[in-house]
Amino acid sequence: MTPQELRAFCLSFNDAVEDFPFGPETSVFKVAGKMFALSSLDASPLRVNLKCDPDLAVQLRAAHPEITPGWHMNKRHWNTVTADGALPDQQLRELVEDSYDLVVAGLPRAVRLRLDRA
Repeated sequence: MTPQELRAFCLSFNDAVEDFPFGPETSVFKVAGKMFALSSLDASPLRVNLKCDPDLAVQLRAAHPEITPGWHMNKRHWNTVTADGALPDQQLRELVEDSYDLVVAGLPRAVRLRLDRA
């Protein structure tokens, strides 16, 4: 997955926005003000931090060397995924979507309902 494809995919979700709270080199993708993905899109190799169910996070790390505990994140809830081609693009898309869904599930009900109508 290219950086442009990652950006486009992250922004394809309801109410998703790109923000730069850590400086212009780090893209932070948010829904309703909550982060679901973080990446330095100009870095090589491309890496992205994604929220993950803690039990699944452990399984993914054991099965895929390109998935590691979240760099500079709560390592129980976040993974860093290296997008260098070792992990199929479809699986990376699923991890991004899971991250978005986890964040949305944690939002107040009224906000979730608004997102469902968008």
